[in-house]
Amino acid sequence: MTFLEKFENFNKKISLSIEWVGVAALFLMMIITTVDVIGAKLFLMPLFGALDVMAIAQLLAMSFAVSTALILGRHVQVEFFVMLLPERAAAFVDCIVNFLGIFLFMLIVWRLFVFGYELKIDGEVSSTARIPFYPFVYGAAFACIPACLVYIYMFIDSIRKVIKK
Repeated sequence: MTFLEKFENFNKKISLSIEWVGVAALFLMMIITTVDVIGAKLFLMPLFGALDVMAIAQLLAMSFAVSTALILGRHVQVEFFVMLLPERAAAFVDCIVNFLGIFLFMLIVWRLFVFGYELKIDGEVSSTARIPFYPFVYGAAFACIPACLVYIYMFIDSIRKVIKK
């Protein structure tokens, strides 16, 4: 087994393990929406802090599932132009795109950690339930690290394809 295959397996294991946090957040969103709608419509008592928890759960659902979406190819990708190129040129375009993806996610991780620190220092909390924001922002930053690793793998793989042809 080559280093690249080991790195790919490592990325898959990490991504699939943290994806469960995103799935749990999505499930929490479904439960809260159901309870809030039933409570508001039938009993005239909406769920306290439902919007706050929904916003936090959305952040967690998206950030903890992004690396798995990259691995499975379920992210938005426009490739109608790249499909017309020869294989080597398409691999070169993939190199550029994957490098930009690495740069973007490293920037996202860095800025989320800075933002989380600023939220902690300022004591920012949600408007109704008074839930502190910073632990969830730190969690989102942590969840984007595997996306960086996936992009690094895809970048190395695309370089290999350019050199191999």
